[in-house]
This record gives sequence, structure tokens and C-alpha cells, in this order.
Amino acid sequence: MDNTKTIITNNAKETQKLGEELAAHITRARKEGTVVPQILCLYGELGAGKTVFTQGFAKGLGLPSRLVSPTFIIVRRYDIKLYVRYLYHVDLYRLQKIEDIEGLGLVELFNDQQAIVVVEWAEWLGRLLPRQRIDVRWEKVVDDTRTITISYVR
Repeated sequence: MDNTKTIITNNAKETQKLGEELAAHITRARKEGTVVPQILCLYGELGAGKTVFTQGFAKGLGLPSRLVSPTFIIVRRYDIKLYVRYLYHVDLYRLQKIEDIEGLGLVELFNDQQAIVVVEWAEWLGRLLPRQRIDVRWEKVVDDTRTITISYVR
């Protein structure tokens, strides 16, 4: 995958499949010894497809059950059996102030080499935004069609 790639999805199933493909790409790259960011920062309006994408990403990492949005509990941890031990799914929708976010321990999660972290509403991270990450940005076109841009930031 290049540094930046733009994809158009026409429905939730295609968005989920894109998440699976990104997880497979990251897993393959890690097996080959390539260093890839393990933090995904997701940006997009409400209902854009961030959680659907994350569900596909989790499936691509081998999680057998359906991933549930952590909107009300903020952080949800899943055990995985890959080159890392955990997938953390973070939803910052309800925490739009940096003061509220600082107490979550996200910096520790970002530095955990045994974890992959997916952050919905990453625009709220402010100064906590990690330097090395994968940015995934949604733009609604019409109905269920989305333009999704994936960028590696290093």
C-alpha cells in the first residue's frame, strides 16, 4: 500500500471489506519485518462508517465475534492472537475536551508494542495525536457511497 490511497465504497459491506484488507496488509507487512504504524486514527462525520470499518478491521485480525462500538464506555479491549496481543477500540465521540481525554491512558496504549489501537473521532486527540499512525478519513458522497482516504503518517 502506498503512503496515501483513496477508495470509494458504495455500501457498508464494502467499507467493512476495506477494513479487513487493511488489517491483512498490516499483518502481512509485520510478518515480512516491515515496520508499520499500529495506531489507526479515524476521521469522519457521524454515520460515515468508522465503526463498520473497524468491525471489518477486527475481522481481518481474526476476531471471531462482532465488534461493538465503545461509545459509552470509551475504550474496549479485545484479545487477539497475532503479532500483538490486544486490539483497543477507542471512541472519543463523547469526550470533546482534551482534559477529558488525557485521563484515559491513551499515551500508554499508543506506546504498547503488544497493541493495535483504533481511535474513532481522532480529531479530538489534539496534542496527544501520535506521530506515527495511519489516518483514515471519510467523506460522504451520496447515500451509502463514501470516499475513504488512507494515509500513512510517519
